[in-house]
Amino acid sequence: MNLLQFIVSIVLFIVLGFGIGFIINMILRTTWLPVVLALGLVVGILVYNRIVPNVFDVAILACGLAGTIGGGWTIQILRKKGYRMF
Repeated sequence: MNLLQFIVSIVLFIVLGFGIGFIINMILRTTWLPVVLALGLVVGILVYNRIVPNVFDVAILACGLAGTIGGGWTIQILRKKGYRMF
């Protein structure tokens, strides 16, 4: 994998995980459901396809999961400060 592709993939997965997690949190009003769904999706795909991930794949998927955790954490902080979303 090219270094530029790796860096762009990390940023893309962080932003994508944060955005999707944030939207699911606002709509379903649950805080950590997107994290569980993302983790289950990653593990399910790896087990179903019997893929042995390399270091780059693990780093990219971990950054996507970190973005999802960041979205849940942001929603939780905003709710504690009194913001009501949907």
